Amino acid sequence: MVDFLAEVLGDDAEIVLHDMSDINNSVVAIRNSHVSGREIGAPATNLVLKILKDHKYGDTNYITNYQGVSGSGKNLRSSTYFIKDDQRRIVGMLCINIDFEKLAQFRNYLDNLIGFAPDSNAEKTVERFSASVSELALESIETVITNFGISPERMSQDEKIEIIKELNNSGVFLLKGSIGEVASQLKVSEATIYRYLNKVKKE
Repeated sequence: MVDFLAEVLGDDAEIVLHDMSDINNSVVAIRNSHVSGREIGAPATNLVLKILKDHKYGDTNYITNYQGVSGSGKNLRSSTYFIKDDQRRIVGMLCINIDFEKLAQFRNYLDNLIGFAPDSNAEKTVERFSASVSELALESIETVITNFGISPERMSQDEKIEIIKELNNSGVFLLKGSIGEVASQLKVSEATIYRYLNKVKKE
């Protein structure tokens, strides 16, 4: 089983078989020992000793994905399967200790590659890559209306003017044809939009 798991999981996974009949030399088989630096004849770990002392794993067959630390200070991800006799006493343990430093380095690389630290002076607006001017206008209008939280049919004149103000500040009216799109979305005439827009510009 030790050799099988080592072949399946690769060089960064240490596979260890412990015999609890001699905790001072409990390691009876090991593969990829470079992960922890141990060899056959090494003693049980502090966790193994605690498990044997506490007797609290009688109803549990394994523990998984806990942190281990090698003698050199390397962080490992560890899992242990308990080998029990007919009385449910732990007589052996099969342990897997994975060196995930390479994966952690790769994750950090990906975080740096695809993540970002917001610049306090950076533009907060989300950049949208639209296929056409009409699509850009429509998306911008719908975003402002949605954020307002009231359907156009229920908006008062003052609320619609506030919408126009936000759209004007966003630059939507720089787009050709945007007046018609806004009028359609707000359920008013284009003349009304021009009137609201003139009012906003005078403020």
